[in-house]
Amino acid sequence: MSKTNATIWTQVTAVGLLSAILASGGTYAVVQASEDEQPVVLDAAANTSNPSASQASYSPTTDWGGVASNVTPSVVAISVQSGAGGGAGSGVVWDEEGHIVTNAHVVAGAEQVQVTLADGRSYDAEVAGSDPSTDLAVLTLATPPDDLHPISVGDDENLAVGDPVMAIGNPLGLSGTVTTGIVSALDRPVTTEAANEGGAQPGAMQQAEPVVTNAIQTSAAINPGNSGGALVDGNGALIGINSSIATMGSAMGGQGGNIGIGFAIPVGEVSSIVGQLIEDGTAEHAFLGVGITDAEAEQDGATLHAAGISKVEPGSPADKAGLQEGDAVTQIDGERVNGSLALVAQVRQRTAGDEIELTYIRDGSKDTMTVTLDARADN
Repeated sequence: MSKTNATIWTQVTAVGLLSAILASGGTYAVVQASEDEQPVVLDAAANTSNPSASQASYSPTTDWGGVASNVTPSVVAISVQSGAGGGAGSGVVWDEEGHIVTNAHVVAGAEQVQVTLADGRSYDAEVAGSDPSTDLAVLTLATPPDDLHPISVGDDENLAVGDPVMAIGNPLGLSGTVTTGIVSALDRPVTTEAANEGGAQPGAMQQAEPVVTNAIQTSAAINPGNSGGALVDGNGALIGINSSIATMGSAMGGQGGNIGIGFAIPVGEVSSIVGQLIEDGTAEHAFLGVGITDAEAEQDGATLHAAGISKVEPGSPADKAGLQEGDAVTQIDGERVNGSLALVAQVRQRTAGDEIELTYIRDGSKDTMTVTLDARADN
């Protein structure tokens, strides 16, 4: 490796130097995208599983009216009161027991939470569990009605760039708003932080810890208040939870809303975390056990951006697998790793016990190894 930046640890949500200062209102703003891309200046009944639901290819005849009609009853508006003020966001009905999935930053510091269904009925709710590391939370309705409409859960593994999608939520307090677009990119490593500009709701949208997500990027319009709402495919199946947006920073005019770049937490990660939050109120996270840097590695005359291993924790999964200081990780399970942020996002998307295949370069030679991820010790 010939170039490195400041070290970060995979068990901590941290990234290197920011290329742009970002802000948004309510919905998270993206702080950094993958290392080798030129960054834009940014501002800002049990659930139904249908494995084939996300295999929707692009079609100009997609019945978006039908999709909206079917999915809207499964999307809710969330109102929060806290000591710092009030906030609003979105959520999805997860099951018939009254569990509602939303973003952790929507309900951070909440003292009172109210959930309003698509038909206007409102219910008090409590936070059943929150996981700031993935920006996911589960609410429980105090008195759930017997006619809830759980959302159909899809499979983000079948998504392809260009697939049509619809975002449904409560942007700027406009409940039941639907917008359409496409999947703009997959496995987009982004780190986000809460912001409170441009007329944002105060209080409940604040969260100190940045979040690293291996996100779905979409062109569907997402605005403050869409946080926690649904991103669905052309069949109406949930493929992600909307969580962050990119908007123009003050240096480029200060536009505070959607500019066609939004991000969602993939439904595979959502299902894993939500199941744990419902069961235990907390969630454990996968742990690799290395210090990492942004790095460059040479192979066959080419220079590759990679995640450089600056330290290996004794006894960690990485240590047991034989990863060494000085290695440069270029892929995980065949997916490109072009920097430390990308490796953090890929590990964060997985769960303890998962086996991953790491492709790495050591002394100019490429090799692979299998690593079994462990649970992070601080959970």
